[in-house]
This record gives sequence, C-alpha cells and structure tokens, in this order.
Amino acid sequence: MACQLGASSSSSPTSSPPIRSCNHEVFLSFRGEDVRHNFISHLYKALVERGINAYIDNNLERGEEISSELFKAIEGSMISIIVLSKNYAESKWCLDELLKILDCEETKKQIVLPIFFQVEPWEVEHQKGNFGKSFDKLGGELKDNAKMVKWKKALVKVAGFSGLQLAKCRDESECIEKIVQEVSSKLPNRTMLECIEKIVQEVSSKLPNRTMLACRKLSGWIGVPWRRIVQEGLESRGVSWRRFFFFFF
Repeated sequence: MACQLGASSSSSPTSSPPIRSCNHEVFLSFRGEDVRHNFISHLYKALVERGINAYIDNNLERGEEISSELFKAIEGSMISIIVLSKNYAESKWCLDELLKILDCEETKKQIVLPIFFQVEPWEVEHQKGNFGKSFDKLGGELKDNAKMVKWKKALVKVAGFSGLQLAKCRDESECIEKIVQEVSSKLPNRTMLECIEKIVQEVSSKLPNRTMLACRKLSGWIGVPWRRIVQEGLESRGVSWRRFFFFFF
C-alpha cells in the first residue's frame, strides 16, 4: 500500500497557525532504535534540502527525565512530526515528548503531523499489536499507573489526528517527499517562496548559456521581501532584474 494521507475519524485543525517567533520550523519526535539511521536520517536530510529548519535530538545517552533543552525545542517549533513506530511507546522519553507536543498543540496552536511507521493508527489508539506490547512492557517496568493513564490518553489523541500511514510503504523516497510537501504547505511564506523559485527557474531555463539557478539557496531566505529574493537570484547569474520585473510585473 502506498503512503496515504489520513488516519482515523477525527483530525487536527487544518487552519494555518498564527505567525509567531519560532526557533525551529519542525521538531522531530521518534524512537531512535527504530528509525534514526534510516527513515529519520533521510527525512531530516530532505527537510534541510528544502530549506526547512528542523530540530533533531542527537543525544543517544538519555537521562531519566526529558531535558529542559528539548522542551524548549518543542515549544519553539511551528510543526511537530511524530514518527510512531513499534517501539515508540516503550520509551517514556518519547511519551513525555508526546505530552509536551500535545500541550503545545493546545496552547500554542502548534501543528502536529503523526507518521505511522509500520504501525496502524488503530494499534496506536488502542495500544494493540507490537505497539501495544511495547507500551505494556513499559507499564510493567515503570509501575506508575497515573503516568500510564496520561500517556494512554495522549496516544488516543494523536492517533486521531490526520497523518501519513507508512505501514506498507514500498517507496520510502516517495513517502518522504509527500511529508516534505505537507510540511512545506503549512509553513507561512513557504508557498509563495516555492512559486518564486519556479518563476526564476523558468526564466533561467530560457536564457542562452545559463544554468538553472541555485533555488535551494533561495528557499532559506525566509523573511526577505520576495522581490529581493528574485533580484538576488537573477543578479547572481548576471541577469537584469529590472528587465525581468518590467516584463512580468
């Protein structure tokens, strides 16, 4: 089955978040042993190449409690991507991240995008299958019923958000591209910027002896007036931006 958009019946709000000051555009929450050296590394690379500022925790030796630095990274992100894999619910660190993300979803209108990686949304919602076994294993070790109840409610909630199902995804690169497109479409100014990139590419392709402009460089210039973005890109190739604007604007 190909990568599909959508999870269970309920979904997270689809309206754009208010523009606010953020340290990162995307926070990645994942279980390292499941996806760090394959899916996450490829996703992170694809986000960065698109000019999206993503936060990834490379601390392999974690303490008993989630660090304040990680909490700040979650709070300072516009979108949180939660990769729900079979051993995600075995980590209290991951589950505490989930609680914080859902808190930011409620209080800061943060966008939450769950990725169901080789698990089904119903397994997450009801803690069944291999996902449920991992959660039960943690419960047996922790013996903290109050905390388990909080985590269970969080899993039920996130399973209801609209997300991407990769349970039987055969083409990982295609699925990653869908995720990047979904993220890009939810970021302020990103859609306009991509339109500008296409315009500049079109102009460059029609000029004799010109190569395609380095549009990935342009995509990192968020906050710069869009005319300036095009101007800088054209002038870097020796193209008259005044002539460009005269014909197109």
